[in-house]
Amino acid sequence: MSNKHTQTDVILIGAGVMSATLGSLLKELAPEWEIRVFEKLSKAGEESSNEWNNAGTGHSALCELNYTSEKPDGSIDISKAVKINEQFQISRQFWSYLVNRNLIHSPQDFIKALPHISLVQGEKNVRFLENRFKALSTNPLFQGMEFSDEEEKLKEWMPLIMNGRTSDEPIAATKIDSGTDVNFGALTRILFEHLQSTGVDVNYKHSVEDIKRNSDGVWEVKVHDRQNGKIEYHTSKFVFIGGGGGSLHLLQKTGIPESKQIGGFPVSGLFMVCNNPEVIEQHHAKVYGKAKVGAPPMSVPHLDTRFIDGKKSLLFGPFAGFSPKFLKTGSLLDLATSVKPNNLLTMLSAGLKEVPLTKYLVQQVVLSNEKRMDELREFIPNAKSEDWDIVVAGQRVQVIKDTESGGKGTLQFGTEVVSAADGSIAALLGASPGASTAVHVMLEVMEKCFPEQLKDWEPKVKEMIPSYGVALSENPALYKEIEASIQDTLSLVEKEPVLLTS
Repeated sequence: MSNKHTQTDVILIGAGVMSATLGSLLKELAPEWEIRVFEKLSKAGEESSNEWNNAGTGHSALCELNYTSEKPDGSIDISKAVKINEQFQISRQFWSYLVNRNLIHSPQDFIKALPHISLVQGEKNVRFLENRFKALSTNPLFQGMEFSDEEEKLKEWMPLIMNGRTSDEPIAATKIDSGTDVNFGALTRILFEHLQSTGVDVNYKHSVEDIKRNSDGVWEVKVHDRQNGKIEYHTSKFVFIGGGGGSLHLLQKTGIPESKQIGGFPVSGLFMVCNNPEVIEQHHAKVYGKAKVGAPPMSVPHLDTRFIDGKKSLLFGPFAGFSPKFLKTGSLLDLATSVKPNNLLTMLSAGLKEVPLTKYLVQQVVLSNEKRMDELREFIPNAKSEDWDIVVAGQRVQVIKDTESGGKGTLQFGTEVVSAADGSIAALLGASPGASTAVHVMLEVMEKCFPEQLKDWEPKVKEMIPSYGVALSENPALYKEIEASIQDTLSLVEKEPVLLTS
């Protein structure tokens, strides 16, 4: 019996939030296009997008201190924070459009309003936080942020954190109520249900084994159907590789020049999850602290209220770790097999540069449960070991590449799109802020890969994302108008007390 061969307009590899977003955008802009999705696991959103594998913060730089840096003169550079907030606004607008059009339902299943708090200790950090607050408060995107170093106010904002605190060290926080908790696993599943209802062919338990370009310029994707063991071949003029940590290996198989001199460094993580409903009820916010010296940005400690499976949860972490796997379901050989002759020097250079990071990861790996509890007690002084369990979070693969500013083998902490010069194939690499900025990132993919079509699509894009091409931070009136609509559509206005179930 011959192998299956099919041709399609678009192939999406990986059923995570990125493929779900790109598929949903393309279905609105080019509904006649045929789209085929291949996912090696048995359902959507099971790896990097899964709710247990990421913090679901709705990264908008409201509380993440690593998105604002202190200049030598003590002033605060807020440019990165503004940029990330703008990108998250684009995601919210698109989700709002889908809900308004009844294309997806029940936004409360994936997004909830939740205060975002930044918490610091020590005189120097308190001064930094106050300066950050002053710098951000002048920007429309951060309106409503409050700063306090008063004990009574901090007890009101975060009673669980303040109760039992005996240190005389200065402590301060900022709070903003326009933050969100986003269940990206639920969102991914909702978007794939929508895509399947529009005729998108989603194939689970299908692993992509190889990607190569045929002589006619069309891409051929070799797929292993894991249910019946058969090999299939699918061709398309456009391929998107959205396989989380697995994207690097697939990008390397394409052989495109843009895939050279790029490596990946995996960082794993653990979270502590509260099992005591009484403790969970005492906290209603996402509280972010400052990363320890030498710690990577994704290791900023945070105490998060989460809504998972319709239930209120409380998580603390992340504790960084190391595994050579690029995916939770990956292989122990992932890191070794990602090293190629063209990126060997890049990888070795990164290894020499990142000795402090390696040291930090080793320290984290050998942490005992009691040491983790000590770190938790910096947030919750009265925390009891029996109230907390350990959960293994997702794998994140940080991009390593040669840059003009950082030189050879520079470790990147953001999200990167790598595409062929002709736009026929694109891959997403990297980590945070990732899922939160999915719509912005997928628009970037379309700008690179469909520049001609995008000119025709622009009116529709602006219908879906009213701020497309506009900086909301420079247009307060437009931001106010869009924000009011989003708050209502996504049910982020609390019309009644939040029902907190345990």
